[in-house]
Amino acid sequence: MVNSPNLPIGPHISYSSVFVWVNRRLRFAWSQIPSGPARLNYISCFALVSIRTFFFFPVPYRVGGFLFSSIKSSSPGAPLDLDLFCSFFAPSLAMEKVRGEFLASLLLAFLLLLPSCRAFYLPGVTPRDFHKGADLQVKVNKLSSTKTQLPYDYYFLDYCKPSNIINSAENLGEVLRGDRIENSVYTVSISFLSVWVNKFKMRVDEGCKVVCRVNFNSEIAKNFKEKIDDDYSVNMILDNLPLAVPRQRRDGSQIHSYENGFRVGYKGRDNKYYLSNHLSFRVMYHKDAESDGARIVGFEATPSSVKHDYTDWDDKNPKVSSCTSDSKISPGSNVPQEVAEDAHVVFSYDVTFQSSDIKWASRWDTYLLMNDDQIHWFSIINSLMIVLFLSGMVAMIMLRTLYRDIANYNQLESQDEAQEETGWKLVHGDVFRPPLNSGLLCVYVGTGVQFFGMTLVTMIFALLGFLSPSNRGGLMTAMVLLWVFMGIFAGYASARLYKMFKGSEWKRITLKTASMFPGIVFAIFFVLNGLIWGEKSSGAVPFGTMFALVFLWFGISVPLVFVGSYIGYKRPALEDPVKTNKIPRQIPEQAWYMHPAFSILIGGILPFGAVFIELFFILTSIWLNQFYYIFGFLFLVFLILIITCAEITIVLCYFQLCSEDYHWWWRAYLTAGSSAVYLFAYSAFYFVTKLEITKFVSGILYFGYMLIASYAFFVLTGTMGFYACFWFVRKIYSSVKID
Repeated sequence: MVNSPNLPIGPHISYSSVFVWVNRRLRFAWSQIPSGPARLNYISCFALVSIRTFFFFPVPYRVGGFLFSSIKSSSPGAPLDLDLFCSFFAPSLAMEKVRGEFLASLLLAFLLLLPSCRAFYLPGVTPRDFHKGADLQVKVNKLSSTKTQLPYDYYFLDYCKPSNIINSAENLGEVLRGDRIENSVYTVSISFLSVWVNKFKMRVDEGCKVVCRVNFNSEIAKNFKEKIDDDYSVNMILDNLPLAVPRQRRDGSQIHSYENGFRVGYKGRDNKYYLSNHLSFRVMYHKDAESDGARIVGFEATPSSVKHDYTDWDDKNPKVSSCTSDSKISPGSNVPQEVAEDAHVVFSYDVTFQSSDIKWASRWDTYLLMNDDQIHWFSIINSLMIVLFLSGMVAMIMLRTLYRDIANYNQLESQDEAQEETGWKLVHGDVFRPPLNSGLLCVYVGTGVQFFGMTLVTMIFALLGFLSPSNRGGLMTAMVLLWVFMGIFAGYASARLYKMFKGSEWKRITLKTASMFPGIVFAIFFVLNGLIWGEKSSGAVPFGTMFALVFLWFGISVPLVFVGSYIGYKRPALEDPVKTNKIPRQIPEQAWYMHPAFSILIGGILPFGAVFIELFFILTSIWLNQFYYIFGFLFLVFLILIITCAEITIVLCYFQLCSEDYHWWWRAYLTAGSSAVYLFAYSAFYFVTKLEITKFVSGILYFGYMLIASYAFFVLTGTMGFYACFWFVRKIYSSVKID
């Protein structure tokens, strides 16, 4: 056994002594890693840890939102918390986990380099150890439905309420998603002295227990019936885990499949409504072999409809013959509870704790596999390979054709040959002429740069695992904040392009850049939010949150856009490779296939083809309440989208210039941006074929939000195509000899 060297500490520490200590420390750490071919795995995992640590630690996520924990060991060989490490450094998702003995060995070697370290974790994703009998807090979330897409507060229906309802939403993203996380009767405050009676205790099974009784009137019964008709589900949370309900798979296999939340009730064959008033909870935990603590790795419930029998009701000590402490209720074993006026509904529950081999870092696998394995990996890979093949063919053709053109143009020696030249060189005196509405083009290009920066950074953090589904609302919060801070790049890009067009009113362009896209989106969002308010849904953004969004827009984003615009406008203007003639050249009559509308619509097909399969899973996660987690594939699709937008725009721009049409500025933007038209059309197809939305307001909400998404996609893809074409045109005209 190699002993770990101690750091020489004293009033005089030389660099040589520290170097010797580090060298010994590294040698000691290396000695702890088993030899053999597996060392390559250790080195790869160490690189992953180093990259993720570098990207994570400098980021200030939210003031006061960190949970700091000190990991101090008296000796380098002290036991280490592997679940904690894996859940933080590994992406904690089904496809991206790093588990096993090699991680344990690597972690030991990594932490042996420091006698102590301090770390922090994202809010809500820190593992918690619970000892036997410890209090557990079950929280309730919104009522959700895939039919209406209108979430409601849990207490919108007359469920059992605690004496003091406390909202515990953690971030902006949760509010924008319509989440309303509150305490429940399973953790009830019974006095002003903050004495808590927890009906959930860790690893303590409970038989059937009565929660409360609710006397239904006509209005309460009507609300429950409406929610049953609309297939609403009740969502709960325990230790940041959503409630999962086992269900039968479509293929009839015995493998477990789950859905989010339990149904409010069901409608029987007799056209009567029955309420799910009993919950059989099952909490899975993973116990630490070296201590009494355990971690929750699963939270399931089986709903039942039970008409409880009792003689005399006592609120302080209810006694129900069908619900005793030594019994548990099985689904379908009792007479169901009908939803009717003047009904006295008794709510009850029972709890079972079950030991599990699932590690804490893998506990989200259940929720990530809720879609009956409908993720067709081979279809995704096949689609991406087709797009790559087409892009490679286009690039090869373009390179060969352009090389021949440039070589031929540069070999023209006589003036007569130069006058007889045709093709794209013929319009060199007009190709850099500023387009109509050049200021508006600058605005949209700047907005696209802002959106591109937000998308890229968001995907990188999601790819590294920092925006996983366990960090509820984190993705939405990150997108909003990144959009705000990327305003400086929007101002810079629009000002640079505007100055190249020799514009002078840069302040007006800057103001449009800061207000046009967010203003249009905010107007649509405000109308949709009003419709949600009219339905009394919790999905409506509160006034305080709306004010916070407006503050982020005008208080941070707009000033940053002006800062970026000031910097960009002060820089020297881009010089055109060729001079522009004073008199515009007449454009000859174009063939039908070179008509702007036709070529623009054709150009959007290929970029949409690069994303439409992945778009299916994104829409499913948004509108069918499933978790999206394959950010690796999404990032790959995003890269393919960039390449595809660039190449299709360059090809069509080349054909346009060869036909002596030099109005390429707007067409380059619209060619790639037209893919948004196909995206919106596909969303309509998805609405008809996959969704069961029946309410008019819900349909308006769907198409309203998809209109916003399509508009954002138009700005993003249009900007990528524009810059690719801009680079291409400058490149080819700077490569030929022009007198």
